[in-house]
Amino acid sequence: MRILVTNDDGILAPGIEALYRAVADLGEVEVVAPETPQSAVGHAITVRTPMLVHRVHVNKTFHGWSVDGRPADCVKLAIVELLDHKPDFVLSGINHGVNTGVNVLYSGTVAGAAEGCFFGIPSIAFSLELSDELDFERAGAIARRIFLHYVENKPPAGTCLNVNIPALDAGWPLGIRCTPQGLTVMEDAYRSEDAEDGRKLYWLDGRLPDGNRYPDTDLHAIRQRYVAITPLRFELTDRGMLKQVEQWGWPDGFEDSPLPPPPGQDR
Repeated sequence: MRILVTNDDGILAPGIEALYRAVADLGEVEVVAPETPQSAVGHAITVRTPMLVHRVHVNKTFHGWSVDGRPADCVKLAIVELLDHKPDFVLSGINHGVNTGVNVLYSGTVAGAAEGCFFGIPSIAFSLELSDELDFERAGAIARRIFLHYVENKPPAGTCLNVNIPALDAGWPLGIRCTPQGLTVMEDAYRSEDAEDGRKLYWLDGRLPDGNRYPDTDLHAIRQRYVAITPLRFELTDRGMLKQVEQWGWPDGFEDSPLPPPPGQDR
């Protein structure tokens, strides 16, 4: 079994080391991860500049490829160029902080798994809820057990699971809940400060909403101290709305479309 491991917190992050340790004995494990933290980059890829790539030995635990790029870059580059064989599975994480609700769209961790799915490879994104004590070793044990169960069930090509592990300060999770992605959004706020040159500086801040207000979702499961497992797909067409949009009487052509007036000319 060939496993590709990546993340968005960077190749030196404790979460990726814990994930590697959790699956290292299960087969041929390769690590290809960003050189620096890439949180909240979504599914960005590098197209205008080259990427620097080099081998590193991390904490006497694994040799891996450090990529000056995004998580999706890492997976794409690994499969197309760096690895001798296409991996059987892609594992991304373990992320510092959960990726629930709309954060799935921002998450570089999820993007790493999603890129594997684009190549038809079953993939999993793992994230651990932030807390006072981030127990990545125990989170790795949870990830291992979930991954083994995933393999046993022979997931179809391109299956992607988003796995969120609750904070482990109070002990092991109470169990597993398979939930839909919630539609919850962060309660965003910005901190501002005046820059020396007179411009304004803004820092994005915010927090997750109260999960109890959104029952039967990934965030609610986490708040109840369950591991939340959500299968994801990346075909985003709103098929219900598609039928309605088709009936909006769109123009048959554009030959008679009036051109806008030149700038500064009265309309």
